[in-house]
Amino acid sequence: MTELSRRHILTGAAASVALAPFAAASVHAAAPLSGKQAPSFYRSKLGDFEITVVSDGARAIPLPATFVRNISNEQVLAAAEAAYMPKGSIIAPFNPIVVNTGAKLVLIDTGYGPGLGPTVGLLPFTLAAAGIDPKAIDIVLISHMHGDHILGLKTPDGALAFPNAEIKVPSVDWAFWMNDDNMSKAPEGFTKASFGFNRKIFSNLADKVTRYDWGQEVAPGVTAVESSGHTPGHTSFVIASGSGRLFFQGDVTNVPELFLRNPDWQVMFDHEPEKAVQTRRRIYDMASAEKILVCGYHFPFPGLGYIEKAGTGYRLVPAAWSPVL
Repeated sequence: MTELSRRHILTGAAASVALAPFAAASVHAAAPLSGKQAPSFYRSKLGDFEITVVSDGARAIPLPATFVRNISNEQVLAAAEAAYMPKGSIIAPFNPIVVNTGAKLVLIDTGYGPGLGPTVGLLPFTLAAAGIDPKAIDIVLISHMHGDHILGLKTPDGALAFPNAEIKVPSVDWAFWMNDDNMSKAPEGFTKASFGFNRKIFSNLADKVTRYDWGQEVAPGVTAVESSGHTPGHTSFVIASGSGRLFFQGDVTNVPELFLRNPDWQVMFDHEPEKAVQTRRRIYDMASAEKILVCGYHFPFPGLGYIEKAGTGYRLVPAAWSPVL
């Protein structure tokens, strides 16, 4: 067998370049660059259900000095760079999902909505590419009331993006975020902005919103699971059909390359950081022990995989992509 060395490869490449002028002419017009990404959706079967991950986009987020409360920024930057993220940044995807139960069409979380940049707020385009009519959505489930999960509930003109859907939010989150006293005491920054986002979306929807509690079946085959800490009412969902089960974990982990591997790290977006750490370990101990398929809202698209224990933390094993259902 002939062994190829780097020298052989480079020598061969140089020879090819040298002979190029003598090769038979086969000239083609240059293809124009597309300049844009295709809408991203991915379907899979879960028992009798059909799951469609519908991307709202992704963006690079520059890391502020306090992105992780209890770890030096140098360690965080090094971990992000080791995960091949852009220097000084993290990549944050946004992955709502649609569950087709055969009887109901259920959307979990709604993305950023319009007007926040060209790389996010893409859910309407993704739904259209996936052949899903927003008017056909029966239920919108909100895992928690942060902007990147609720702002897509409305269109640019303030109308409901899913006009025929029942909107369901965690009762604990509703009580916290819609409380004027809590809003007046909120510190400037992310938390204060989150109160503003909730007023923008829900101020005229109180009579149209259903508040749900943990342990309830909130849609056919979909059960709300307590996973608080990220917000007071942060909720995950177990989706079950036949022998198939999927755990939609919302923001139990924001960036798996950081917070799965280092579950004790306290991200700045967590409302109750120590409780969020306890929740991460509880949820991922369960997920790894039960080998349940997990969907992460901020996992690399399409966000589906399995959790395994790895040292003192965990790792994500992406689910195999399938070209057929």
